[in-house]
Amino acid sequence: MMWGSRRRRTSAAPLFVAATVAYGANCVLGTAVATRLVDTRNFRWLHHALYIATCATTAAALSSALWGRPRRVSRRAALALLPAAAPLAAIPYLGSRSIRHPLVALTAAPFVIAGLVRSRRTDRK
Repeated sequence: MMWGSRRRRTSAAPLFVAATVAYGANCVLGTAVATRLVDTRNFRWLHHALYIATCATTAAALSSALWGRPRRVSRRAALALLPAAAPLAAIPYLGSRSIRHPLVALTAAPFVIAGLVRSRRTDRK
């Protein structure tokens, strides 16, 4: 195997994993509450804490465009994740009782997954 073709992940791959896990946990909890499988009246803060964790880990993963190595893989992963910032920023303004809240939240999913996949891609150059 030549050194140039060796498989390399971005150094920020754990941040993309953390952002994906936080987003997924938030979606699972939100779905469980919406379908009344879970009652969060006594710990409503949990969904908010997961949302904050999702935003913080997403921002950290996006910052890898500036410092992550290999640079090309890090930048492509961050660019794939970047569109998720818009629905994440809009969610607090949509209210939680309408259908808009989960629909807008789910629009981030393809970008979160794309960022995760890109962060784990190989560097061919």
